[in-house]
Amino acid sequence: MSIPTDLKYTKSHEWARLEADGTVTVGITDHAQEALGDIVFLELPEAGRQLKVGQECAVVESVKAASDIYAPIGGEVIEANQAIVDTPESVNQDAYAAWLFKIKPTDPAELGTLLDAAAYAKVAEEH
Repeated sequence: MSIPTDLKYTKSHEWARLEADGTVTVGITDHAQEALGDIVFLELPEAGRQLKVGQECAVVESVKAASDIYAPIGGEVIEANQAIVDTPESVNQDAYAAWLFKIKPTDPAELGTLLDAAAYAKVAEEH
């Protein structure tokens, strides 16, 4: 299981990456895609949608189950990755390259409340 150290994580298996422009890119972890199995459908939030921390905002469907995706931080969705809507299996191929959406944070300090790679590794081991 891959857990890059330059990302932040949630207990619900989302990852967040702070970009140079202050936006935050969000996706699901390698552990999550492995647990889900073959991903066949993605429903992503639309640009302009306001999200609160922990709010359900997307759905990932696999051959096994559907799983809600939660916002790791609050803010406005500025972009959804339409390319992976057409190729949902790309999330299985590389969960960290196949981002789901980007957020303009309301409070960038919320990133500091997320888990680092070591803490997330412990969470992933428990599930």
